[in-house]
Amino acid sequence: MTGTADVVSAAADFVDRTLQNEGAWYRADDVGARLGGVLASYGSSVGAVRGTVRDALRKFKDLDHDGTVMLASALWGQPRPGSRPVFERRLAAVVLLQSRVRMLRHSDLTRLEGFLRSAQAADLTGPLLTDVLVPLLAGLGERERQRAGVVLARWREDPDPQLRAAAGALEKDLSI
Repeated sequence: MTGTADVVSAAADFVDRTLQNEGAWYRADDVGARLGGVLASYGSSVGAVRGTVRDALRKFKDLDHDGTVMLASALWGQPRPGSRPVFERRLAAVVLLQSRVRMLRHSDLTRLEGFLRSAQAADLTGPLLTDVLVPLLAGLGERERQRAGVVLARWREDPDPQLRAAAGALEKDLSI
């Protein structure tokens, strides 16, 4: 690993460690019960997640587009092999993308599609749609918007109800 990969790894470790330190068992139990146990939880508050992402972006200033989407993917995944994905890590990925939405490109829709498919919680899909996908699509130029329209048309026909709902909401919001 060199360059961007090293920075992404260090940033993911920083976020993970900080979220664990900010966690509380009673919040973790609440999140687990609310989500039906499909995701693990550290019990970090939403404010702690937002603050951690803010601190990570200050500490790792050189995150460009590729580093940002790599970090979001690292946070979205499992913290270690064999473990369950963690709600607060995924929420941190959403907050990261919200804060860097102007960097995102139409080519990132595939990655965001994967996030929508695997979110397992409305607390994640809602902000992904309203705070990441809507501004991303709204900021695209005509050519990129046409390419995004092809992706949304595919989502509209997908067997996954989450993607069909996302496509419908995005097309309604953006008149694509």
